[in-house]
Amino acid sequence: MLKSINMIMLLFCLVLTMSQYTLLAETSNSGENFIINKTREISQNIKCLVCQNQSIDESNSEIAKDLKVLIKNKLKNGVSDDEIYNFLRDRYGDSILLKPPLKTNTILLWFLPFIILVFGSFFVIRFFKSNYK
Repeated sequence: MLKSINMIMLLFCLVLTMSQYTLLAETSNSGENFIINKTREISQNIKCLVCQNQSIDESNSEIAKDLKVLIKNKLKNGVSDDEIYNFLRDRYGDSILLKPPLKTNTILLWFLPFIILVFGSFFVIRFFKSNYK
């Protein structure tokens, strides 16, 4: 009887140990998946410095690979997304971002296409009206 109780206790401890190991493996794997997904998310918003209008997530250039490793290491060290974006912006300027922020020095960059479209449309309409008279 004592032997069977000891055997049950041993099996219980073995099952408990195995479940803890599985839980630990799943936690570690989900943490790594989180970092990989977060790295891809940030990489999709960062412009490759070598390629034209391509994110570092899509690029295979050496600098893009280095930036992805840098982002991954910063995420592993617990750095937030905003801190990573600020670090890259401080180092490379606003041009590193695929969607640069609207600032006083970039207003012309944002609105010049619309201004050209409005004035171009105005002159085209005026040209056609003067030719039909």
